[in-house]
Amino acid sequence: MSERNGLLASIILLCGLLLSCARRAEAQAPAPAAPVDPRAARVESAAEVLPPDVRSAFLAAFRASPGRLYSLLEQAEAESAAAGGLLILVDKAHPLPESHAPADLSDLDLAGIPVTKPGMRLRRPALDALARMVAAAGTEGVGLVIGSAYRSYAYQLDLFARNVAAYGEAEASRFSARAGRSQHQLGTAVDFSPIDDGFADTAAGRWVAANASRFGFSLSFPEGMEAVTGYVWESWHWRFVGMAGVALQDGFFGGVQQFFLEFYAAWEAAR
Repeated sequence: MSERNGLLASIILLCGLLLSCARRAEAQAPAPAAPVDPRAARVESAAEVLPPDVRSAFLAAFRASPGRLYSLLEQAEAESAAAGGLLILVDKAHPLPESHAPADLSDLDLAGIPVTKPGMRLRRPALDALARMVAAAGTEGVGLVIGSAYRSYAYQLDLFARNVAAYGEAEASRFSARAGRSQHQLGTAVDFSPIDDGFADTAAGRWVAANASRFGFSLSFPEGMEAVTGYVWESWHWRFVGMAGVALQDGFFGGVQQFFLEFYAAWEAAR
């Protein structure tokens, strides 16, 4: 009987030792790797369109906060879809067809927005946001006046030809878009008045620079970025990209609209 009890005690001790070892091994085992979000590869692929230094900064920001990027991209896609498209890339390398003409253009002056001449129009989402911005500026004693809004392909064709006649093609191309390559054809871009470099130093220019992002507008052609945007600084030219678009631009692309829109076009193409 004593031999049997001794054997039983040994078995119990051995089981205890094995269980203890198993628990220690389990505690020391590395945690299973989190599943890789399939969107990550799409982000990395889309980032290839960016210049190396911009891509490096963008990817660092993305890896530090991937959830925020995904969330803002979803919001931007939803805003753009609801508005019938807000984030089309239009520049010297990505033209619009001659036939592109928004169906929801509305008159600015009929909406009570101050203009330099009647008949200016914008797409409804941009017009509504602009009306809110004009009203907000007014409450602070700042008057915003629009000097240019939607331009058709034909209008831009004539405008560029006139600028070429006056300044020569090379110089005109620095500040004037060829037909099909103007953001104005989208119906979501505006030029504040006065349309010259002096706008930046006016009360209106300072207010717009400080507040336009609150209404979903961003500066298209920043100072010192001609090599990136293709155009000289235009402190008066602002494009409606939506609230999520502005948040993406400022949070991940250094506040540069061109980088954001190039990335977004690649992101959409990688669906």
